[in-house]
Parts: sequence; C-alpha cells; structure tokens
Amino acid sequence: MASRFSSQFRLSITQALGDQLAEALGKLTRAPLTRHNLDLLDEQAEAERLASKSGVYQLYRGDKLVYVGKADKPLPARLGNHLRKISGRRNISLNEITFKCLYVAEDFTAVAPEKLLIKKYKADGHIPWNANGFGNKDPGRNRDRTVLKANHFDMLFPIDLDRRAENLTRGEQRLSDLLQSIKDGLPYNFRFQESPQFDEISVFVPSVDMTADEVFRLVAAQLPDTWQISALMGYVIMYDDKRVDYPSAWRYYRGSEVVAHQPASKPANSKDEEPEDDEEEEARSF
Repeated sequence: MASRFSSQFRLSITQALGDQLAEALGKLTRAPLTRHNLDLLDEQAEAERLASKSGVYQLYRGDKLVYVGKADKPLPARLGNHLRKISGRRNISLNEITFKCLYVAEDFTAVAPEKLLIKKYKADGHIPWNANGFGNKDPGRNRDRTVLKANHFDMLFPIDLDRRAENLTRGEQRLSDLLQSIKDGLPYNFRFQESPQFDEISVFVPSVDMTADEVFRLVAAQLPDTWQISALMGYVIMYDDKRVDYPSAWRYYRGSEVVAHQPASKPANSKDEEPEDDEEEEARSF
C-alpha cells in the first residue's frame, strides 16, 4: 500500500536488457547487406578474438526497420542466409537492404535477447517481417498445403524463377546429380523426393547459364508421368504426388507442360497466428 513515505518498486531486468540492446543498436550506422560487409564483420570478430560470434541484428528496407533476429551461430553466416534469400526474390532488391548487428558476449540464451527487442519495436509498429515467414527455412512437408496470409513474406516477395541457377555443369549427367546441383545453386529451397530410378535417368544439360525455370522444364521432361515440380510462393518441391494442386503454387512443371496457377491467400488480419521464425534445417525429402 502506497503512502507519502512508502511505495512499491518492481525491477524488470528483462526490460532493462531490452532497452540497453536497443540503445546500443541505435548508436550504430547501418551498412548495406553485401558479401563484402559480411566478410568485414567476420574479420572484425577474428581480430577481436571474440569467444562467441553469436548476437542480434536488425534489417532495414530503405529507412524502415523490417526485421529483428538473432544468430546462435556466427552472425555473418546468419546474415549471409538472408542475403542469399532476398537475392532470389521478386519485388525487392538487395540494394534496398541494410543492417546493424551486435555481438553478444554474455550468455543471454535463457532470456532470448531478440524477443526483448521484438517486443520493444513491435510496440512502435515496426518489424513487419517478424513472424510472417521471413526467418523460416524449409517449413516441411506438412505445411506445403498452407494457405498464406496476404502479408506473408512469400506472398509479398515470391521466388524468382528467372534467376540463374548456379552450380550447373554442362553435359550428360545423372538426374540425381543434377537435382543436387540445382538445390545447391538456388537461393531458395528446392525440396525433392529421392528415388533410386534417378540414378538410371540421364539428362543432358546444354548450358551452365540456365534460369531456374529453364532447368525445371528440363528436369520435368525426364520425370515419370506421376511426378511434378511445383513452384510455391517461397520454395519449390518435386514429388510423385499425382498432380496434386497446392494452394500457394503459382507454376507447375508436368512433363513437357508448364501450367500457371493463381495462388490462394487469406486476409492479412486473419486471426490464426503465423508460426514463429525458426532455424529449422532444410531437408530434401520427407
């Protein structure tokens, strides 16, 4: 009970930590999200002999703060994942993206420092990419049929099938080898069901300079009749699924046929919550 000479004081360690992290980030200058700057970040950590390379970071699009994240593994690697992801998307350019980051020496795992920052910035209406799919990797087979919200990252910035597929080798090769090369050479996930028969199928790759669309057309023409390649808004899958339609698909490769599809979406204000961004490892088959 309060009086003129007494009251109650509640100490919030987590709020204080969140405020200190935000203040430290606020003193930093944003840098373009480029490979060169990430290499410099790595060199800084080596030069200062940091015991841990984990930390927190912010991403900006133009002058707007759009994402707050953490890196349990080296910060440059996590930021490099984002660089690669954005490079394979439509409606956005890496030239728009800048970042700030803090190496966090203390072990704050238990209090989740990025969640403290998210709580703070969300109150001001910032960080629209948090909890809308940006931080996720492969969501897994069970979510392939999910209908996305209209403001989901993948709906706003779908994958670019006109982007060059890196890591290709010209010439005759096994389909199984080509599939792995495609997976390794795209900036978005390509998940495929493995099959022993792919070791027996030979494919001729005419050029190392092919787009994702061109190489998927090439592969689809070699697949058995019951297989298809489905380009979803955020990634590509290939399964023996007898031409199943996926709500968020916008292009199918079925044999020599390429079929355009209008993806479904839910209103941005739908009540169901998006799953938390995660660090789930990508998988090739389920």
